[in-house]
Amino acid sequence: MLRLSRRLFSVPLGQRTLTAGSVRKLSSGRRKDDERSYKPEEVEANLVNPVSRTMKILGNDMKKIKNFILPKKDAPEDVDNYLERYRREDFQSHCDVLIIGGGGVGSSIAYWLKKRARTGLNVVVVEKDPTYQQASTCLSVGGLRQQFSIVENIQMSLYGADFMRNIKEHLGDDVAVNFTPYGYLMLASEQGAEQLMENSRLQNTLGARNEILTAAKLKERFPWINSEGIALGCHGLEKEGWFDPWALLSGFKKRAIEYGAHYTEAELVGFEFSKQQDILVEGVNPGEYEGLEKAYLKMKNGEIRDVKFSIVIIATGAQSGKVAKLARIGTGKGMLSIPLPVEPRKRFVYVFQCQNDSGPGINTPLTIDPTGTYFRRDGLGGNYLGGKSPLPSEEPPVDNLDVDYNYFDSNVWPNLAKLVPDFEAVKVKSAWAGFYEYNTFDENGIIGPHPYYNNLYIATGFSGHGIQQTPAVGRAISEMIIDGECRTIDLTRFGFDRILVDQPLFEANIV
Repeated sequence: MLRLSRRLFSVPLGQRTLTAGSVRKLSSGRRKDDERSYKPEEVEANLVNPVSRTMKILGNDMKKIKNFILPKKDAPEDVDNYLERYRREDFQSHCDVLIIGGGGVGSSIAYWLKKRARTGLNVVVVEKDPTYQQASTCLSVGGLRQQFSIVENIQMSLYGADFMRNIKEHLGDDVAVNFTPYGYLMLASEQGAEQLMENSRLQNTLGARNEILTAAKLKERFPWINSEGIALGCHGLEKEGWFDPWALLSGFKKRAIEYGAHYTEAELVGFEFSKQQDILVEGVNPGEYEGLEKAYLKMKNGEIRDVKFSIVIIATGAQSGKVAKLARIGTGKGMLSIPLPVEPRKRFVYVFQCQNDSGPGINTPLTIDPTGTYFRRDGLGGNYLGGKSPLPSEEPPVDNLDVDYNYFDSNVWPNLAKLVPDFEAVKVKSAWAGFYEYNTFDENGIIGPHPYYNNLYIATGFSGHGIQQTPAVGRAISEMIIDGECRTIDLTRFGFDRILVDQPLFEANIV
């Protein structure tokens, strides 16, 4: 027979433990939810009788199973109310790192920070549009190339190529960026031929693999080309092509969340500043330095909430210049009088179809002519996509994402038809517009800490080649924060300091 010791058996209640010997100290007037009075003699009897106690335990267990399996009779909570309650409960009022912008760059930073620090850093990402309908990442054509003229740009794109080659090891088996390895073909006139050869030598020295082709070799390799006016071409043989930007962004975001990053749907509307007596900054009187302490966020429901942070990162793409002004960058005194030179520039991408069956084949590289007009194949259905960056005098308005189809007829199609005679007859099937996060200073990324604020980092201004560099940029920012320096690729030349001292780094190969 099962024997229970009255002396050892205990019943927990709140923070106290009541033994069977002291159970009579309970007030008989105390009620449970079913309004049944406690009767000390019944409690005593149940403790003594093992059969009664066992049956009671089994009965309670069956109730728990029933409540778990069967649906509750109460009406289910409205989905919108549940999501709103979840957002409020999950809202982080304090964090170690606050990332403003959850696109490709911001999500890459979150991924690298959480991958290394895990629970050691609380990372919050603020994204005002979780659908990413206007995000530069998702509206990009997804090009990946090493054909740049600046060492760091080549290194970042090489790193991006290796990252995507091993994408499943980094972001999981369910991430498919669908990399198409057909390379880039950069074409140069006599005027640009020497620069093209110089760039190619540098690229191959750093680990890229491409070849220089004369006009005759171009015609032999790519019969669809009209080589008139073309002196040389540089064809990427490895680690170049295009991929699905949305898949890369989704992979970064999903993995960052799995590692513990918090994504908040909100818009940054301001900062709170506080005087910090122990920080000395050139041009600021001792005791007058004001640092960044809190961010004010406008939630989806219009509510304003604040987040206190240790470090904040601006990674808001085309809107970065506007966001930086909220931190007095460009509107303050001294160093703060220099703005973040990033603004939106609208670019059009046209999807067209060749009206005959003799256009460039499926293994055609992404081709760029001397005017900057480009095209590539789009899938297996005989479609192509292409476009061209406008001249400064032709820049379209940026207050919407409307497409100018006349621009294709007047500025894009004539160049395409000259380079590829089969494009004399094409039909535009669709088009879209997106924003470059255009760095008006030198068209290169601005990466690293701001020289005034000791806790503000910047990652923006990539001027059309940012998506391919997101793996490297995210890792670099994480290294700056965790290690205090860049360890994988030295990107210190891309810091804000070059803007302060007016030393631009011009990239020759901007598309």
